Order: sequence, then C-alpha cells, then structure tokens
Amino acid sequence: MVIGDPEAPAATAAGAPARLAARTRNLRKVYGRTVAVDHVDLDVPVGSVLGMLGPNGSGKTTTIRMLLGLVTPTAGAVELLGHQLPGGLGYALPEVGALVESPGFHPFLSGRENLMRCAAAEPHLATRDIARAVAAALERVGLAAAAGRRYRGYSLGMKQRLGLAAALLLPRKLVVLDEPTNGLDPAGTREVRAVIADLHASGTTVLVSSHLLTEVEATCTHVAVLHQGSVVAQGELTELLEAGDAGLLVATPDVTVAVNALRDNRVPARATPDGVHVDLTATTAPEVVATLVRADVAVHEVRRQRTGLEDLFARLTEAESTEARLSDVDHRELLAEESR
Repeated sequence: MVIGDPEAPAATAAGAPARLAARTRNLRKVYGRTVAVDHVDLDVPVGSVLGMLGPNGSGKTTTIRMLLGLVTPTAGAVELLGHQLPGGLGYALPEVGALVESPGFHPFLSGRENLMRCAAAEPHLATRDIARAVAAALERVGLAAAAGRRYRGYSLGMKQRLGLAAALLLPRKLVVLDEPTNGLDPAGTREVRAVIADLHASGTTVLVSSHLLTEVEATCTHVAVLHQGSVVAQGELTELLEAGDAGLLVATPDVTVAVNALRDNRVPARATPDGVHVDLTATTAPEVVATLVRADVAVHEVRRQRTGLEDLFARLTEAESTEARLSDVDHRELLAEESR
C-alpha cells in the first residue's frame, strides 16, 4: 500500500518547496513470483539531471512507471514534486513532462494533429496558446518539416522525437525521459543532449533512463544505478567517479626515477604510457608531490585519475555477460502487449 494523504499535497517546512523533485522509499513491485523492484530508495534532487542506469530487467522502467502513477506499487511510498502518490497525482502530473518507452499516437493523424490533441489535454495551456506551443515543440525537436505527415509513416526516430515534443509542450518542473535517444541517429542524439542541457540551464529537473553511458556521462549531474531491482549506488556523478579509483596521474619525463622514489617511501606507483600512476589509498596528493620534489623529479602535471562511468557501471552491476537478455518482467510485458 502506498503511504500518503489522498486529498492534499504533502506539506513542506514553512511552506518551502520540496528539496527533492521526486523520491521513493522502500518501493517494491512484484509480478506474480517475479520481484521487479525491491525496496528502492531513490532521490531526485531539484534542478539535477539524474541518469538512471541498469542492465535489461533491472527495474528502471518499472520504477519510472510507479513514479508517474502508471503502475501501482506493491509496497512503499512515492513522492512527486512534494505530493504523496497516488492522492497527489492531480497536483503533480500537470508539472511533469514524460516520454516513457515507445510513444503512442494515432497512426492516421499527422504529427501536428497528434500534438494538437496532446496540447488540448494540458490543463496549464490556454486554448489560444495551443497552436504556438505545438509549433515551438515541433521546431525544438526537429520535426517542423515533417509535421504534416501521418504518424504511421514516421520512422522510429521520428516517433521518438514526437514523443519528446509532447513532453516539452510547455515549461515543466520535471521532465522524465525513458531511453529518449532510442532509434535516433548521431545527429538526433546530439539534439537530445542539447535539449537536456537547455532544460537543466532553465532549472528544470530531468530524469533520464539510458543505456548509453557516454551520453549519461556527458549530460547528467547525478546517477542512480539499478541492478536486479535494487539501487546499488546513487549520488553526484563526479563524486561517484572519483570514489571509484583513489589514484593520481603524474606527468613527468623522469618516470623511472619517480616510480623508484615513491616506492622507496612505501607509496605504490607504476609507470603508464601517460606518466606515473600513484595509489592514494595510504597517502595524499600533497605528500606525493613533496616526495617527488625532494627526489628532484620534474613534475609537469598532477591530476586525479577518475574511473570511467563504463568501468564503474560494470563493477557495480557485476556484469557477467555483454549479451542482452530479457528478464521475466520483460517477457510478461511482451506477452501482455501481444494479447491486446
């Protein structure tokens, strides 16, 4: 059962806005004997761009659906823009734009006509502003030239763009994008990255589910990693990457002298193509530099060596194979689609 007042929005201290745009506590979803999401505590800070990562079947989309009120949790609490769900959905959803999985539109209507219908359902969009908002959204996602074509003739990438346009019809407090670059070519992917950057610059909170680690690393300020239905790590991206490898990279022409000097002082070090890698587990960066200076080593540059997001993701999820596999939940959802 979801905790919350079914009638009113959640109160905040002294009327101040909630610090988190969305959060879950002990969130759990079970399909029969399959646990899709298991006691997930997720925090989405206001103004952040949070990338939700995880292998197939890790619970990303199910968690997003529960955040948006599309799926009822088996247990746990969901708060969206300061409102407890499900009672606060009517307060929160008008402030949320979302693209979840494959967008669904009327196949015999044009892209513009479909978007006009979406705009007419927006409670915060006046009738006189609908045409302008639709035109601006189509232009923003690069569909202005194809707006008059029927949706059934759209490519997968064009369908994704139209779904994104529907999420951006008017300014939002929170935008949720589930695999927004699915089906897009490199140019389209860059455009989506620019849209996310623009939303972030305007103060909008963005939650992005993606399997493209390079895109997440380029666009996100925060990361949440899901594995087997649970959150295995979350926080600021830079902090997670820096915590992954307590190392220092020293650029010097005296590589051999530097390595020997550090090892003589019981500091683990090894030569690399870029210089000297120093393990900071039992020392600090200033002590490393002081040791090298005393040994008359020419130090040209010193920088913290971070773990890449791909390495961090692999370590956290304990990936055993690079082959994509459908989970029990995926199979269940596919069977449900086929029976419709």
